[in-house]
Amino acid sequence: MSWPTGIGHRIQQDIVQYTSPENDVNFTSAVPRRLAPNSPNTLGLPLINWWSGGFPKYARDLSLSSNFLRKMEENGSRVSETCEGGGSNDSLPNTEGLSPDSPDEAPKKRKVMQPRSDAWKHFEKYDDPSGAKRAKCNYCQKTYAAAMKGNGTTSMNNHLIKCPKMPRIMDNSQTQISFLLASNGANEGVLTTWKFDQALSRKALAQMIILDELPFSFVEKEGFKKFMGVTMPQFQIPSRRTLTRDCYELYCEQRHSLKNSFNEARPKICLTIDTWTSIQRINYMCLTAHFIDRDWKLHKRIINFCPISSHKGDDMASVITNCLLDWGLENVFTITVDNASSNDVTVREVSKQLTTWGTNIMNGKHLHVRCMAHILNLIVQDGLKEIGVSIKRVRQAVRYIRQSPARIRKFKECCESQKLTSKRSLCLDVSTRWKSTYMMLDTAQQFELAFDKYSLFDIGLLHHLRTYVCEDGTSAGDLTSVDWDNVRTMVKFLEAFYLLTLRVSGSIYVTSNVHFVEICELDLILKEWMEHEDTSLKEMAKKMKEKFVKYWGEPEKMNKMIFIASILDPRNKLEYVPFAIVRMFGENKGKELILEVKNYMDSLFDYYVKKNSIGTSSASSGNTTTTVSGYGSFLKRGTMRTKLEFEKHKEVTGGLGTKSELERYLAKDLEPETDDFKILKWWKINEPRFPILAEMARDVLAIPISSVASECAFSTGGRILDSFRSSLTPKLVQSLICLQDWLRSEPIPIKVEEDLEYLEQLELGNYFVSFLYYITNNLLNTDDA
Repeated sequence: MSWPTGIGHRIQQDIVQYTSPENDVNFTSAVPRRLAPNSPNTLGLPLINWWSGGFPKYARDLSLSSNFLRKMEENGSRVSETCEGGGSNDSLPNTEGLSPDSPDEAPKKRKVMQPRSDAWKHFEKYDDPSGAKRAKCNYCQKTYAAAMKGNGTTSMNNHLIKCPKMPRIMDNSQTQISFLLASNGANEGVLTTWKFDQALSRKALAQMIILDELPFSFVEKEGFKKFMGVTMPQFQIPSRRTLTRDCYELYCEQRHSLKNSFNEARPKICLTIDTWTSIQRINYMCLTAHFIDRDWKLHKRIINFCPISSHKGDDMASVITNCLLDWGLENVFTITVDNASSNDVTVREVSKQLTTWGTNIMNGKHLHVRCMAHILNLIVQDGLKEIGVSIKRVRQAVRYIRQSPARIRKFKECCESQKLTSKRSLCLDVSTRWKSTYMMLDTAQQFELAFDKYSLFDIGLLHHLRTYVCEDGTSAGDLTSVDWDNVRTMVKFLEAFYLLTLRVSGSIYVTSNVHFVEICELDLILKEWMEHEDTSLKEMAKKMKEKFVKYWGEPEKMNKMIFIASILDPRNKLEYVPFAIVRMFGENKGKELILEVKNYMDSLFDYYVKKNSIGTSSASSGNTTTTVSGYGSFLKRGTMRTKLEFEKHKEVTGGLGTKSELERYLAKDLEPETDDFKILKWWKINEPRFPILAEMARDVLAIPISSVASECAFSTGGRILDSFRSSLTPKLVQSLICLQDWLRSEPIPIKVEEDLEYLEQLELGNYFVSFLYYITNNLLNTDDA
């Protein structure tokens, strides 16, 4: 009950005063006990008279109207119990607002109190069949008595501690032990500490979306929400728009870090360029940078995936130049492109820009590198134009069986009856892709017995082979055992080109040192097949040889880096390369080409010697400001530095009977041919012996001989820009493709710092000491490159 305004507080004060020890009055005993609940005299004149006798000054305030007293009687106030129990007036019904002037105004309802115990967040009240109040656990459905009187929440709180199905809410500030699986998918792992972090979890979610090429709406799927609710309930799942912003912010963060690495390392980069048209009909250009860091690790990074207005050489060169300026990459060593005519214009315009910047080495003579994988494709494609009748018959047989599910099922039964265990399926080739033709023939020749048996059950196969008109306007004819012999020969022939294409298309290992070796191998293969007894194969090899001569048959048009990279392989040097040149081009052309290669390599080495001497002079001039106490000490120190610099000059440039680094390298014996030979590991170990030549080898060996690295990005772009996600903006497409490439390359960080003690030894010219130091500290811990 709420007392009339102003009365409650004053009554409380006077009661305290009235019942004080000085007055010797007990308020509790003074209350009329006959004023019990539900009594006719619960409220009314007896109460007023009681207050008038005990507290005269409140008699006027308690002269309530008869209507007000009636309202209080209807609310069932329990004055006597309240006074006897010492309860506050807050437990009485609320009569505030009732006045004699508002007889029809309804009393306000009491506000429902919320449960105070945290247990009710995990339990739900209900009435059992007998009408008793009970509470049910929201997780394991266990029930407890929950009457308002007689039952507390202690038992429910104890249950929550051991409930087997309740998701545990962990303390975010407490680290826990976790088992981290190996990143390469192996069973091994390591124990580590783990603590939940919302920001790191969102970052990991963005990385998962990018690496696995998932749509942004993945986080709004019902299955993902249920999964996270079970595994990590405290993780707040972001919306797809928030996830999009997270991905772009991660791209900006990684881009900034990569730019800083480039600015610190200042590497000479080798570029690969290719173009692609998306499902949106937008022309994209992919620009990939290749380089070897100070730790002799080969890196590949996509630095641009942007739309271009056209495929014209001038427009592409402008985009490339702007990209290089944005990244601060002005030291471009080579550019690898396919044989499109527009690429010639592109490389020429970029070469002019590099000359303007003063970073075009050797006037750009070796800047343009043609994609070997693309040339191989053109060579084989020309040869397959002279395709034999045996290949046509196999193609039509495969086409007939694949046209019906019933035929495929019958063909599998024939395979089982012949006990063929191959798990491969028949595939039909695309006439413009020779690799698909190779795969079709290689698969079909394994099912020769199944084809023979199938022809006995299905007469339609023979009818199809005899009547179906092929692309050349003729019918294929019956498939015989001679045809299968020809197919096996063709598979063996194409397999050499298939494996060669795989070897030269790598982007995570060095390929420039095997460029010339693979060209020589291809030349020998074509010469052998030109002498083959099979007429169709002989004609095919002749067609391929004509295309081969167009690109690699004229030495004056070949990039000299093809030969220099092979010379920098310690297994080849100037012993294998001249021999192979003479075998390939003949005695006269071969000797001329060998002399040109030697002169070009000497000029390139002189460039690196001058570059190193400029850097040494700058370092020396910077050290002349160091003060040394004592005139005699200064003279002695100056004499020592002059002698050391002179010794270093002799070691580098040669003089007074000593040999240059290049001459000493070429004079050493060849390294033996082994399967586990790692050229980058060899140069890392021998860098202290040939520091300047090693710097030259670091740039030359980074040259990619194919543009497959850029073409692979288009496969990713095709999956990202599918028919369901064709509304992505070019800016977002670039961030997704570049970031995926960078995240997948994270296990190989870019090493930009040098060993200070090692550099100090090189600066003083003590190569022998530096070599021993390098071997001691790095040889046993060197990873395969």
